[in-house]
Order: sequence, then C-alpha cells, then structure tokens
Amino acid sequence: MSLLTDLINLNLSDVTEKIIAEYIWIGGSGTDIRSKARTLSHEVSDPKDLPKWNYDGSSTGQAPGKDSEVIIYPQAIFRDPFRRGKNILVICDTYTPAGEPIPTNKRANAAKIFSHPDVVAEEPWFGIEQECTLLQKDVQWPLGWPIGGYPGPQGPYYCGTGADKAYGRDIVDAHYKACLYAGINISGINGEVMPGQWEFQVGPTVGISSGDQVWAARYILERITEVAGVVLSFDPKPIQGDWNGAGAHTNYSTKSMREEGGIKVIKKAIEKLGLRHKEHISAYGEGNERRLTGRHETADINTFSWGVANRGASIRVGRDTEREGKGYFEDRRPASNMDPYIVTSMITETTILLK
Repeated sequence: MSLLTDLINLNLSDVTEKIIAEYIWIGGSGTDIRSKARTLSHEVSDPKDLPKWNYDGSSTGQAPGKDSEVIIYPQAIFRDPFRRGKNILVICDTYTPAGEPIPTNKRANAAKIFSHPDVVAEEPWFGIEQECTLLQKDVQWPLGWPIGGYPGPQGPYYCGTGADKAYGRDIVDAHYKACLYAGINISGINGEVMPGQWEFQVGPTVGISSGDQVWAARYILERITEVAGVVLSFDPKPIQGDWNGAGAHTNYSTKSMREEGGIKVIKKAIEKLGLRHKEHISAYGEGNERRLTGRHETADINTFSWGVANRGASIRVGRDTEREGKGYFEDRRPASNMDPYIVTSMITETTILLK
C-alpha cells in the first residue's frame, strides 16, 4: 500500500510538461456527477484553450444508444487537490454534436441570463450554504448513528464538538482544505442540527461562477467520501420524523442592494419572488416537499413569507441589513439537491429582469 501511495503522489512536473485534466460534468439525473481524465501536452489556465471532448450519453441517461455521443465543453478550471502539481479539474457542460445544449445542461441558459447587460451592471453576488448528510456505506444510515437506531434528540449537535456529537469532521475538514487548494471560494463549514449532517458555504461569488464553484465543491466532496468509504447524500429529508432536513440556503445581493438605500431594492426583489413562488419551488430541488413543512426551521412549501431574522420564513433578511438599510437577503427555500445554475439564474431573472 505504501508503494501505491507513492505512485499516486508522484510529481509529474519533475519529468514531463504533460498534465492530467479531469473533465467533470452533470449526468442524466441532474444531480449525479461524472468525470474522466485525459492527458494534455502542457499546462493550461484558460478553459478556452482546452479541447472539447465527448462521452457515451447512452450510459448516463442523456442520449439514445443509436446516437449516443454527447460533447462536453470546458467552462471553468480549478487546481486538482488529488493529483496536485499542475493538474486540473475542469467543469464542463453538455451539448449535442450540432452544438445544442442537451436538456440536462442548465448552465447554458444560466450563462445567457448572467450575460444580459442589465444583470452584468448589477453584479449579482451569491453565497450558497450547501448542507449534506454523511451515510454509513453498507446500511445507508447517518454516520455515527447506531445501526437501526437513533441518537439522542437534536440540540447538542449543531456546531457541536466531541466524539458523541460530531461525526465525520475529518471528512469535511479535508474537503474544506481541498476546496481552498482548488481555488474555490469556500468561506466556512459547520456541523448541522441533525447529527451526521454538515454544511459548507461557497461565496461570495459573482454570476455564473457560483454554479461552477458549487459543482466543483460537490465533486471534491464526492471524491473524498469515496476514499473514506462513506456515502454522500444531498437528499433534502434523509431521515423522516423529528429531524432537520438539508437545504441550500442561497444568499443574494445586487449592486443596488449593496448601496445606500438598498433596502428598498431588497423589498421590491422579495415582492417579485413572491409573485413567482410556485415557479421557484418547482425548480428548487426534488423532494423538497418533504423538507418544507413549516417545521424544523422551514416555511410551508405552499406559502410565501419573509421576515427579519426569521428562519421559519421563505426569505430571511438579516438584522445587519435591516439596521444598515442595505445588504443582502437569504432565500431559504432551495433544497440541498438543487442545481445551483438553476437557482442562481432564476433568482437573478426574477429580481432583475422581471418587469
């Protein structure tokens, strides 16, 4: 095993200019992450300089067997925390051979929205609080929980410390450092209310880069849990009963909101979000109805509400924002399995482009 570890950690730059690029894309379910690697002749820092590639879409649920080729376009580059050196991770999106985005490619439409002149002028910022649950591999039961049983009630686990309260800290701390190494603007981690559940935050990020960075962070965490022999779940309600679900609270601001008098812009934006509540809910993640019950720090899925410092509302405005009269707000509706390209672009479209 020590030889295997030595080989995995070989520094290629000592002997060659060639690098390894891991191409990453979203599979047919819209939540599964696929990847494969290729050798490049030299270091690359701009995705425009990377070659397009293809894969068998019939094996990912994205194309029929008789016409299975799907083309992947490189869109964002991150340092590879696994191979290190000059090797890279490449976030890609997916197209037909004719150059049309396939149905599961949500990045293409998001890019159109974020490139709109009105949106560019407003510089939308995002901070996404990605919650997830770590599961024991063979039994699909939360890490640290007795098999077939339950731990003590919620209360001591949120931001808790100790072997009887924090399960999987080594995994999330490794992920934290790996994301920083990769160049992802990860801003923090914490243990969540349900034991075995954790949160990491990505942001502030601008526009389309929010989705790129969240997907890259998810990929890195999938790889780390793979090594650890733990299953990573983004199910919005992994355990039924008196246990918190998992969300992806999305913090958002525009240039106008961050300037003096921005609270008026924030309230107008919230009003617009209320008008499209059903449309947003339908796009905010599968199974979200199991999470948004009006309990466990959520609003009821059928009712739109907002409030200051209210974690039981659809939209939360922070005390600092209220006091300063400018800032940001938090959309608490997105589920943990949401597509960040959809959520960020939809919030932007509704609040900036909707007249």
